[in-house]
Amino acid sequence: MRVSLLCFFFLAFGMEVFSQTSVGFRGGYATSSFSYRPAANLRDRGVEGVGNPTFAFVIEHFNAKNAGVELNVQWITLGFRQLNEDPVNPLQNVTELDYLKLPFLASFYAGRSGRFQIKLGPHIGYLLKARDLQREFTNSSVPEIPTYGGEGDNPRKFMYGINAGAGISKVFGKSSLAAEIRFAYDFTNPESQDRIFDMNSTTLEFGLSYLFQVR
Repeated sequence: MRVSLLCFFFLAFGMEVFSQTSVGFRGGYATSSFSYRPAANLRDRGVEGVGNPTFAFVIEHFNAKNAGVELNVQWITLGFRQLNEDPVNPLQNVTELDYLKLPFLASFYAGRSGRFQIKLGPHIGYLLKARDLQREFTNSSVPEIPTYGGEGDNPRKFMYGINAGAGISKVFGKSSLAAEIRFAYDFTNPESQDRIFDMNSTTLEFGLSYLFQVR
């Protein structure tokens, strides 16, 4: 219910404030990486990320001054792969988190039928599902990232962060095709039980969009 209300709010806001000109879909591949701080007196530790496909519904508007706005309703999977640092007996813990993500971006472009675009803006999101794919070790000396897909883990649902991207697009009459690289920094900390001190993540996306003009 909360996810539906979030989608409705952002779509209604976009339609009311901005005159949409194009809609379409975006697909691509996203790789994420996490860093965490086990305790206040310990330094940040990085863990290996995971990669997964990502998909989005896109609403885009441009005005006559080579600038506009873009709203994505995106499904994306973030996650981490933590190794036990034992070369003889390598073990790993793997967790993935599925989010409904809503980036709202300012977009600036140069060119006419062939465009170079730069995008920047915030996002919010909602955790749909957490999965602990592997749990093979426990480190007693330095706390590892805890599980989030188990009973009683109770991860935080809300996510928020910032995005920046660049890409090229080609206009074909009333439709356009665009390729883009996008970077996101999430202030997201799924931990709600103080099992670790802090955590955040970064995401690198490679996407391809197809949009068609509706107005």
